[in-house]
Amino acid sequence: MTELVLLAVFLGAAVLVGLVIRSRQGRVRTRTDAVPVADDRRRALVEAGVDPAASDPVAGAVVLHFSADWCGPCAAVRRVVQHVLEDLATTPHPPVEVELDIDEYAALAKELGVLSLPTTFILDRDLTERFRVSGVPTADDLRAALAPLSEADQPGA
Repeated sequence: MTELVLLAVFLGAAVLVGLVIRSRQGRVRTRTDAVPVADDRRRALVEAGVDPAASDPVAGAVVLHFSADWCGPCAAVRRVVQHVLEDLATTPHPPVEVELDIDEYAALAKELGVLSLPTTFILDRDLTERFRVSGVPTADDLRAALAPLSEADQPGA
C-alpha cells in the first residue's frame, strides 16, 4: 500500500511540474530591464545579418529566431512568424525576420542566452531586446508584441 501511495505522489508531482513547464512554453515575455545593446553584442548581431536599417530603411523591429535542421518545432515558428509578418507588411515600419542556425551562430546564441530551441527574440530597430519567446509563440501574442514597434514615430521603431 505504501508503494502505491508513493507512486501516486510521484506521478502527481511529475504532472504538476510538466504543467508548469508547459504553461511557460510559447509565452511572449517582455524584457523589463531592456538596456541599450552593448557594442560587442551589436557587432555580433550585425555580422550575423541582424541589421534592419541595412536591408530596408523603413524596416521596424527584427524577429530573430534561432533554429536548427534537427529542430521539429522550428518549422511551426517559421509558419507563425511568416503569418504575422504578412499581417504587418503594410504598417509604416514593417518588421523583418532573421533566422539563424544555432550550430552556425553558437557564440551569438550563447551571448543572447539561448538555452533551448526554438527561441525567438523581438529586437527593436536599435537591436535592443524587447521580447523573448521560448517555444512556439501564438500569432496573437507575436502580433501584439510587434504592432507597437511597427507604428510610425514609436521609440525604437
